[in-house]
Amino acid sequence: MSNTNDIQDEWTEMVEEMNNAVADSMEQNMKAQAAFVESWADAVEDTIPKEEDLADGMDGYNRAYEEWIDAAEQMVERSTEAAQGEDVDPAEFRDIWLQSANEAFKHVMGTSAFAAANGQLVESMMEMQQEADDLSQDTLEQLGFPTRDDVDEIGERLIELERRQHAVEQKLDRVLEHLEE
Repeated sequence: MSNTNDIQDEWTEMVEEMNNAVADSMEQNMKAQAAFVESWADAVEDTIPKEEDLADGMDGYNRAYEEWIDAAEQMVERSTEAAQGEDVDPAEFRDIWLQSANEAFKHVMGTSAFAAANGQLVESMMEMQQEADDLSQDTLEQLGFPTRDDVDEIGERLIELERRQHAVEQKLDRVLEHLEE
């Protein structure tokens, strides 16, 4: 009977360990999700457009939607006419969609919301580029390679040396001229 109790105790202990592992895993998962949501909220917080930009953007999207609906109606009309035997050039279908796409994009891209989003995108890209540049400069420095600042400093020193050499050459030329006289 003691053997059965030992097996039951081992089983209980194993199940308890599994339950603890699952509980720990769930807790870590919840913490990770909370950190993600917090990070996402911080990132999105600065990208929420102003109310007037949002209204302008919605108006632009509505006008673009109307362009697409008009194009779809034209396509149905021309398809019906083609099905009834009318000679319809296939290029007309392409032209309808190209024209409607151009108009729709014009409506969307002409909004202040689009301009604001593009501004934020460019700003983010510039920040990322600066961070990448800083990282590469730090990496070069740690590896013992010359950084951009080092190369700039060497360039400035060379220019200064050339300026000084030119001044010395001019003085030497004046001395030689004076001696020749």
